[in-house]
Amino acid sequence: MRTTPARLALVTGGGRGIGRAVAAALARDGADVALAYRRDAAAAERTAAELAATGVRAYAYRASVDDLDSCRALAARIADEHGRLDVLVHSAGIASRGHSVADTDPAELERVVRVHALGPHHLTQALLPLLREAGRARRADVVFVSSVITGVNPAFGAPYAMGKAAMEALAHTLAKEERGNGLHVNIVAPGVVDTDMGRRLVRATLGVADIRERDAASPYGHVCAPEEVADVVRFLVSDAASYLTDQRIVVDGGTF
Repeated sequence: MRTTPARLALVTGGGRGIGRAVAAALARDGADVALAYRRDAAAAERTAAELAATGVRAYAYRASVDDLDSCRALAARIADEHGRLDVLVHSAGIASRGHSVADTDPAELERVVRVHALGPHHLTQALLPLLREAGRARRADVVFVSSVITGVNPAFGAPYAMGKAAMEALAHTLAKEERGNGLHVNIVAPGVVDTDMGRRLVRATLGVADIRERDAASPYGHVCAPEEVADVVRFLVSDAASYLTDQRIVVDGGTF
C-alpha cells in the first residue's frame, strides 16, 4: 500500500516507440503515467492497460501537440482530473520527408517545427503552474527527447533538424528560468532507434528494408532500442540525478 502519492508523469507520444518505452520505465519505478497520443488510440489504450496491470494508474489522452488549443486543453484536463504533475516528457515526434531546402514544402516545414518546438513550448507553458507546485514541494522534471541531428545537420533534413534545434533552445532556456522553482530540465538526444520512425528513416536514407540489417554496423552490435533511451530518461527524473539540470545526454553508442 502506498504511504505517499506516486509521482505523476505525462509522456507525449506515449502510445508507441520511445514514448511507450519511457512510460513503461517510469511505471516500473512506481510512477502513475498519463499518455498523450494524436492518432493511434488503440496503441495508447493498450499501453495504458498494460501499465495499469502492473499496479500503477495509467491514463490515455488524445491531444495534438502541434495545436495550441489542444495543448491547453490537455493541460486543463491534467489539472482538473489530477491537480498535480511531477514529470513531463516531450517525446512526440514526426520525421521530415527528406527533401532539400530548395524542394521542401512550406507546410511540411511549419508542421514539423510545430510538433517539435512550438507544441512543447505551448504544453510546458500551460503546465508550469502544476510543475512549479511539484518543484517547490519536492522536485519536478521536464525531459525533452531530441536527436543527434542537431549536432550533425545532414543534407535533406532541414525541417527535422530545425525543429529539434529549437526544442533544445527551449529546454536550455527553461532550465535557467525554472531552476529556482525546483524544476530539473534536461535533454536526451538519441541516434537511430528501433522504432516505426527509425525504420522509415533507414529505409528512406539507406535503402535498408529491415533495420536489423544495421545491427552489425552499429555500436555494441545492435541498433539502439527504445528501452535504452528510456533508461536515460528514467535516470534523469530520479533522485540519482538530483543535482543535474540543463544537460544534453547523447544516446547513440558514441557514433557522433
